[in-house]
Amino acid sequence: MRKPNLSNIKQAKVLAPAKDLATLEAELAEQEDHLEDTVLRLSDYLSAVEMVIKQTFDHRVWVKAEIRNLSSKGGHYYFELAEKDDDGKVVASCRGNLWRFKAARVLAKFERATGMPLERDLTVLLKVSAGFHAQYGFSITIEDIDPSYTLGDLARQYAEMVDRLTGEGLLHLNQQLPTPFDIEHVLVIAPEKAAGLGDFQADADRLASTGACHFHYHNATFQGNHAPAEIRQAIVSAQQQFYEIYQRLPDLLVIIRGGGAVGDLAYLNDYELAALVAEQPVPVWVGIGHERDKVILDEVAHTSFDTPSKVIAAIHSHLAQLVTQTLQYQAQIKQAAQRQLNTAEQQSTRQLSQIQSQTIGQLTALRKDTDYAWRSIQQSAQRQVKQAARLTAERYTQTQTLARQQLTKAATNSKTHQESIMQNVQQQIVQAKRDSEHLRDIVLLHRPSRVLKQGYTMLTDAKNNQTLTTSTQLSPEQTVNIILKDGNAKAQIIDVNIDKKATETSDMPI
Repeated sequence: MRKPNLSNIKQAKVLAPAKDLATLEAELAEQEDHLEDTVLRLSDYLSAVEMVIKQTFDHRVWVKAEIRNLSSKGGHYYFELAEKDDDGKVVASCRGNLWRFKAARVLAKFERATGMPLERDLTVLLKVSAGFHAQYGFSITIEDIDPSYTLGDLARQYAEMVDRLTGEGLLHLNQQLPTPFDIEHVLVIAPEKAAGLGDFQADADRLASTGACHFHYHNATFQGNHAPAEIRQAIVSAQQQFYEIYQRLPDLLVIIRGGGAVGDLAYLNDYELAALVAEQPVPVWVGIGHERDKVILDEVAHTSFDTPSKVIAAIHSHLAQLVTQTLQYQAQIKQAAQRQLNTAEQQSTRQLSQIQSQTIGQLTALRKDTDYAWRSIQQSAQRQVKQAARLTAERYTQTQTLARQQLTKAATNSKTHQESIMQNVQQQIVQAKRDSEHLRDIVLLHRPSRVLKQGYTMLTDAKNNQTLTTSTQLSPEQTVNIILKDGNAKAQIIDVNIDKKATETSDMPI
């Protein structure tokens, strides 16, 4: 439209305010040819717009919109409504008013049906009528709100969230982590000073006083639009602080919240929060106080409980079961060790008895051999003497001197030979006694109980109780039992360094 010529404003006709739309339309029709040069007062123009809107949209319709902002004053509620496209861009917006005389009834019905208050960021189905005011502009008057549509939209959003997490492989990711063997350190994310946290902490403090478990508390808001972001921040900062102190991850991450309005749970149905929980490197146990409905955290958590009290009860039960198993393993190890000691002692006793029996047998045999040799020597000497006597008798005259010499020599040789034999026998007896005592000392020195008392230890595999004697039987992260002189211990192999030269030497044939 061409801009009116305001320089001739004195000659231009100024229309008087019309009483109704028909009169204004008639006057405008008469001036249609000169409308471009006609100057309207803003109030007249907006009054005409108001009449058009009232006559055109004089009936109520149902409109779907998102609440971008909501405020109240004097019992009236003022809305900022919008529609967004698939990219989240606002394509339409306007103001909405819910007047005091209808607000109490409409909001009460909405809260009873949905279990949550009417707040921003909700998509709602509104029964509205259009309105226009010359001073305040266009707005719609809200006559009613359909709570069933909001419930359906929340359910749709929940289903879409589950489908997205499933498609990205996150829904059951945390559930694939194994339950920790020992729960020593637990990170707890909870609202500050909440009743559910108090119930949890009362039992947790009793458990912590035993030294079996340590709890690290971090607070976050669990309701309101900013709740998901605060919980995510609390999870990340808690993990970072714990790692800086302990240089390791906690054994368990617990997210708890006591009972409350069902609507408050909707704040926890946040994709980013659910994805963060699903991707945690440690098991996440969730205890959200609710009876009927689930939140998305229940879907992605490693384990879900109805209340915070059930979470701490599960931790207590796990530790109690672990203690019971440990005591059973300790008793089994003690029994096995005692059996091995008894067996070794019996074997040592048998070997000592065998050595003693063999030594006595050898000594007896040596004595018999010595007696036999002595008798043989005596008999031989007697025969030689008799023969010499006969020869002497025959040659007494000629060989008397020679015979005496021979007899003397024979007697000397006989005595020397006898002494030599006796010395040899005595040396053999002494050496046999020394060998027997040496073998006995070796057996006693290698008795397991004596070896353990000297500071040595014995390693056995924790799975099959096999005795470990070489480094080739060890592997990283292998659990072993250490048997000492006054007790047992359990350890985990971190690294194994094999001395190849020592291994090759031990494998060489002797």
